[in-house]
Amino acid sequence: MTINLLESRRDHMEPIDERSINGWDGAAATFVSAAPRLYAIGLRVLQDVGEAEDVVQETWLRWARANRSVVVSPAAFLALTTTRLAINVTQSARKRRETSAGPWLPETPDHSAGPETAAERHEAVDGAIRMLLERLTPAERAVYLLRIAFDYPYRQIGEILHLGEDHTRQLLRRARHHLSGGRLHPVDTLTHRRLVRAFLSAARTGDLADLEALLATSVTRRPTTASATATR
Repeated sequence: MTINLLESRRDHMEPIDERSINGWDGAAATFVSAAPRLYAIGLRVLQDVGEAEDVVQETWLRWARANRSVVVSPAAFLALTTTRLAINVTQSARKRRETSAGPWLPETPDHSAGPETAAERHEAVDGAIRMLLERLTPAERAVYLLRIAFDYPYRQIGEILHLGEDHTRQLLRRARHHLSGGRLHPVDTLTHRRLVRAFLSAARTGDLADLEALLATSVTRRPTTASATATR
């Protein structure tokens, strides 16, 4: 895989001081070290080598333009951006085939964005999470978020959710199938609000402890009598 790290600056170079050079070199080094993982994410989502490479290249351009001084976890920023871009490509392809598209996951927040942009992104996250709640079981939803959005290994997902590794793989396949259609389940407002808040916090800070705990609890919690009756 060939990645032109300087493409975004090559044609419009301006004099910069040594601190800028050092900062730019650091950004490039961070990206290069993460590139294999980013490519793996793109390939897993898109199942196409060329499209995966295009997504990684676009991730580099986003990283080059980002205000990196406010990024707490560069690895999380790059992984989330790659995932968001790859899912957008998949969604566009499905629309062209006139088939149902699953929810896309939000792009890593841009801390320099204005309140209107932040509100739009929050609304987008809200809608994507709502679709996951409507179409997936708690276990499917937990595996889907941890694997697709945050690139967790299946073994780690199994440890967090107290499930076997093979079971987590099956759950991801089921989640993808159910997102393309199927019955809709009622969404509990409080559950929806908590999951949106936890997801946004994880994307913003790179600390997934609260999201992991919330997802694990949702998998192990037994449904109430009313909920169990409603799903029969």
